[in-house]
Amino acid sequence: MSKLFAFSGSDDFCPGGSIYPNLKESSLFLYPNQDVYFPPCKRYRISAPFVFAGGKFEQKKPSIEVLPDECLFEIFRRLPGGQERSTCACVSKRWLTLVSNIRRDEISDNKTPQASDLEHENTDKKGGVSSEDVDLDVEGDGYLSRSLDGKKATDIRLASIAVGTASRGGLGKLFIRGSKSRHGVTTVGLRAISRGCPSLRVLSLWNLSSVGDEGLCEIANGCHQLEKLDLCHCPSITDKSLLAVAKGCPNLTDLTIEGCANIGNEGLQAIARSCPNLKSVSIKDCPLVGDQGVASLLSSASYSLTKVKLQALNITDVSLAVIGHYGKAVTDLSLTSLPNVSEKGFWVMGNGHGLQKLKSFTVTSCRGATDSGLEAVGKGCPNLKQLCLSKCPFLSDKGLSSLAKAAGSLECLQLEECHRISQFGFFCSLINCGAKLKVISFANCLGIKDLNSGLPPLSPCESLRSLSIHNCPGFGDASLFALGKLCPQLQHVELCGLHGITDAGVLLLLESCEAGLLKVNLSGCVNLSDKVVQTISNLHGWTLELLNLDGCKISDASLVAIAKNCQLLTDLDISKCTITDSGIAALAHFNPINLQILSVSGCSMVSDKSLPSLGKLGETLLGLNLQQCKAISSRAVELLSEQLWRCDILF
Repeated sequence: MSKLFAFSGSDDFCPGGSIYPNLKESSLFLYPNQDVYFPPCKRYRISAPFVFAGGKFEQKKPSIEVLPDECLFEIFRRLPGGQERSTCACVSKRWLTLVSNIRRDEISDNKTPQASDLEHENTDKKGGVSSEDVDLDVEGDGYLSRSLDGKKATDIRLASIAVGTASRGGLGKLFIRGSKSRHGVTTVGLRAISRGCPSLRVLSLWNLSSVGDEGLCEIANGCHQLEKLDLCHCPSITDKSLLAVAKGCPNLTDLTIEGCANIGNEGLQAIARSCPNLKSVSIKDCPLVGDQGVASLLSSASYSLTKVKLQALNITDVSLAVIGHYGKAVTDLSLTSLPNVSEKGFWVMGNGHGLQKLKSFTVTSCRGATDSGLEAVGKGCPNLKQLCLSKCPFLSDKGLSSLAKAAGSLECLQLEECHRISQFGFFCSLINCGAKLKVISFANCLGIKDLNSGLPPLSPCESLRSLSIHNCPGFGDASLFALGKLCPQLQHVELCGLHGITDAGVLLLLESCEAGLLKVNLSGCVNLSDKVVQTISNLHGWTLELLNLDGCKISDASLVAIAKNCQLLTDLDISKCTITDSGIAALAHFNPINLQILSVSGCSMVSDKSLPSLGKLGETLLGLNLQQCKAISSRAVELLSEQLWRCDILF
């Protein structure tokens, strides 16, 4: 036997030398611990995945992979249903790519004559439709919604969505928020969506630097039912994409463009010409968009456009003049950070008499929002119900009073960082707004200060239901005393961050509220004590649903009063208050356990002893905030989490 393996190939036994340059390779054909190779008696039905070529073993490709893409494409498009194609797409990325590139009109109808006859026979017998027809109807509905965020936003996932949703109702809404990943969404992924999801109606693309005109043109060519398009921070998309969308998607009703530096007037003009059903337009931070683009949209969709939002654009008074003349259907208008718009623009817009249906108007950081300009808007918009003015440095008490008097239908007035407004302007607007005003809100208005004289004659504002004053440091007890006489029907009161108010002023307001308060927020009012809470509990406990006492000087006595009188209370915030375990125990003992939200964040005297009480309250709790409670141990929180399994606990 040793001579046999020592044979060098000089005889006819093996001409040409040994087949193994390295004799160790011969062990590949030998069984362990045996000297002779015996071939297996049974032959495998499947060919081996390795072949011997060129003196070494190479992996052999499966026979199906030898087929070119054209052959596989023809096979896939002749499959009888969407589920079969989905199954094939799971085999490999190559198959997924091929299946996802099949258009709906490229799918072959491969039913045999016998099958067709049988189908018609079943239809005649049952008086209905076949399952094939039902599947096709379902595929065209497009009621499914998919969202991809961050690293999950890739072409492979989009291809999977395109194939998988085709047989399950069809894709109707797609939201993609990209990231800086190298494997983000490109034209390949959007092409798969365009070919596999013709029912797509809503498309949102955020932070996709790798998506350009080619990808969006694919969507426009394949998704003709598109109604809503949202493009945010897509720098590679230009007017060419909007031209394609205008041509391929005439049913577009909602267009949002933000941070797209290469989109300008040409694209908007194309949308205006080809999309007559446009209802909502929002354009933000697009430096190439000017008066021509905005004017085209407003003039072309004069009777359909209802919502307009323009922010950080290089438009002038011309655009506002067009809005005032052609905005016949506009109900919601928002203008933010328009540095080239002057007082004349607002004045012309108000006197254009086209905004008869305007109901909500928001102005932020516009230097043209002056007294005369806003007064003209108030007179020209008879149906205005909600007015929000923020960072308007040239609006004074006189202008606010005139605006409130002109807008007779106003129901909600909100002001923020309008520092020229004083206590006089605040009360004049409250009086002049008429009998329909329901909500008034002032935030960060540093010009408001308590004045004991100079106020106009006060008459009750019976319609006001909600009062909100946030971080106006000059607002004090004198203002609260006047409000108590003016607003007897208040139901929502928010006095936040007002260091100038005390128990005396708040008590006067509380005692004048006749209807019963539903929500009270006194967070950040550091000078309020237990007396205020006891009064709220006694007078309004039968209606109170929300109470926020974050940062107030209250003790366990307030919790006892709340537990005894506030049977309907569902939301309680006592963060950063001087309460103890006794207060939590009283709350759990007296209260019929209706609380759903409880916050004791920053209450350093609440300890592990409150665990049983919190467990009892937890029968209805859905949210519990224990952050910065240093006397509560982690072990106690773990036990509480096991007990309150349906409650979200922050620690």
